[in-house]
Amino acid sequence: MARKHARPPWAGRTPPAPARPTGHSSGQGPTALGIDIGRVIISPGDSGGDTSFLGGSDDEAMKTPPSRNAFETIAALVEALRGRVWLVSKCGPRVQARTRKWLAHWRFYERTGVPFEQVRFCRERRDKAPICQQLGLSAFIDDRPDVLAPMAGIVPWRYLYGPQRRPIPADVIPVRDWDEVRERLLSSASGSALTAAVEGSARAPHP
Repeated sequence: MARKHARPPWAGRTPPAPARPTGHSSGQGPTALGIDIGRVIISPGDSGGDTSFLGGSDDEAMKTPPSRNAFETIAALVEALRGRVWLVSKCGPRVQARTRKWLAHWRFYERTGVPFEQVRFCRERRDKAPICQQLGLSAFIDDRPDVLAPMAGIVPWRYLYGPQRRPIPADVIPVRDWDEVRERLLSSASGSALTAAVEGSARAPHP
């Protein structure tokens, strides 16, 4: 029997449209978030790489754990952003199938509230930027600077996840782990979602 995924309140319909990104200077925090999967949600392992997930068997890949506190933080962000959280990953068909299997194996959808439908895959790293634009994402978490660079001018809040071997670009926000993601992103995301809700209520016609 196929696994049934948890259905949050917005399941089966398009989540509320995010506000148009206006940049850091506006004082408004992120209203919609994209997250990479490999080496961000899926733990890179002790070696710091994702060889066990990519190069091993499916059974070995399923044993690769989530990054510490990833699911808990994502669940909090889903709540704060009223469901406007997407996963966006670059991979081919084989790894795409393995990634979906891993997400189901670790009950990602049930544990975080991210709907199954809000997962996007692309074949090139540069393709993530147009996906962000299409979805209206104002924040993105990725472990590669070359993924975040093409998002300049599209995604105001770009978070560079995990330890880096090269100098960190000045126009991204470094986050060591999911604890720091929670610290840096959750309060601003909660504030912007509350602001958007209040403004939407104010604009709504009254009987």
